[in-house]
Amino acid sequence: MAAPALLGAALGLGVIGLGNPARALVPYVYLPPAKEMEAAGLGIAQAAARLLRMGQAEDAARLADLTVRLIPNDPRGWILLAEAELRSNHPDQALKALARAKQLEPGNAGIWLAEGSLALRSNDPARAVPLLRKGLELDPRNSGAYFDLGNAQIMLNEPASALTSFERASKLRPDFWEAINNQGLVLFELGRQDEALQRWRQVLKIKPDAAETTLAMATGLEVKGGAANRSEAIRLASQALANDPNYVLDRYRKEQLWGERLRAATRALLAQPELKASVDRASANASLPGEKTEEGR
Repeated sequence: MAAPALLGAALGLGVIGLGNPARALVPYVYLPPAKEMEAAGLGIAQAAARLLRMGQAEDAARLADLTVRLIPNDPRGWILLAEAELRSNHPDQALKALARAKQLEPGNAGIWLAEGSLALRSNDPARAVPLLRKGLELDPRNSGAYFDLGNAQIMLNEPASALTSFERASKLRPDFWEAINNQGLVLFELGRQDEALQRWRQVLKIKPDAAETTLAMATGLEVKGGAANRSEAIRLASQALANDPNYVLDRYRKEQLWGERLRAATRALLAQPELKASVDRASANASLPGEKTEEGR
C-alpha cells in the first residue's frame, strides 16, 4: 500500500495522503473547444498567407501545415498548404495537399485548376489538360485557366486548340497580353505571319517593354522582308535583348514555348552582323549559366 506515496515522490509531487483519495493528483490536459481550434487555425492561416505574399514560402508552409493539423476538414487550409509547398519547390507535397483538398471539396474549381497548373509545371501536359478542363467546367470565366490550357495544348502539338484557348483567355481579359502574345506564337508556326504580327503589335500597345513580344515582332518583320522592316527588326531585336538578355538563348526561347519555325527565324536574325554587339552583351548577361548559344559562338 506504499506504492502511491513512492510514485508521488518519484514524480516530485510529494507524498499523497492515503486517507484522502479525493486529493489525489490526476493528469490534466486542456482540450480547447472546436470553435477555438478553428479560430486558432484560421488565424495561423492568415499569418501563413501574409508570409506567402512576402515571399517567405518555407515559413508559410510550416504555418500552413499547423493550420491543417488544427482544422483538417477545412479545404482552405490544404489549398494554402499546397500553394506554400509549390512555391517552396516541393511539388510532391503540394500534390498531396491538393488531393486532400479535392476530397473535402470536389466542387471547388480552384483545386482542379491548381492541380492542372501543377501538372503543367511538372511538364505533364497530358495530365494537365483534363484537370484544367474540369476546372473550367466549374469556373468557365477563368482566363488564367484558359491560358494554362493553351500552353498545355502547345506542348501536346495541338496548335489549333491552343489558339482557341488563348483567344478565350484574352476575350475574358482584354489586357491579358501574355495570352495575346501566345496567339502570335501559334499563328507564326501555322504560317500566318501577318496575323502573328498583328497580335504582337497589339501586345506592345499594352506592354511596350515586353521583351519576348519585342523579339518575336523583330523576327516577324525580318521574315516579312523589305528594307524598312529589316531596319525596324534590328532595332527591336537589340531592344529586346537589352530588356531581357535570356532571350538570346535558344533553349530559353524553347522553354517559353516558341516553335521551331519561329526559333529558326530568330536564330537567323540574331546572326546578323548589325546585332553582334547586342548578342555578345546579352550572352554575357544571360542568367542561365552553361548555355552556349547558336548566335554567340
